[in-house]
Amino acid sequence: MLNQTKQSLDLLKVLNILVIFTSVVICSTLMLVHIPGMELLGNSPNWLLIWVVAWSMKRTVWQGAIAGMIMGLIYDGITTSPPSHIVSLVVVGVLTSSLQKQKYIGEDFISVAFIVFFMTVVAETVFAFQYGRQQILSMSEVWQKYQQIVIASATISSLWSPAFYYPFNRWSEK
Repeated sequence: MLNQTKQSLDLLKVLNILVIFTSVVICSTLMLVHIPGMELLGNSPNWLLIWVVAWSMKRTVWQGAIAGMIMGLIYDGITTSPPSHIVSLVVVGVLTSSLQKQKYIGEDFISVAFIVFFMTVVAETVFAFQYGRQQILSMSEVWQKYQQIVIASATISSLWSPAFYYPFNRWSEK
């Protein structure tokens, strides 16, 4: 009986790792695919940021930071832009996981959408500062592009976040 329980737990661990890996692959693929009707002013949802928020909601700060680092590495592998996405996604992972201890943050769709909205603003802000520090563009050019991108990106990401969060959260509850 004990051996059978251990085998079922091992099977669940393997299945859990497979679900996590598959969700990362799906989010990474969605970053590359432009589906009609899923863009707002030329901005697609930031699926990797949505994944980091969904993962970090019920995890420790360290787990959120590690998830942000891994997703940042994947994001940097997908894109060829000079500033790294690692810093912004680590900040998102740390901030999101630290929100879990706050009593005013729920885990319903609206709370998740708001968290994704504000974390997208944070991530885009960190990325814009990196862009300006590397002097790729002047700060005025960075500020103009930032204003154009941040609201559209935050809006579209927050609108699509429940589509990923709900099944991901249901799986992690089981």
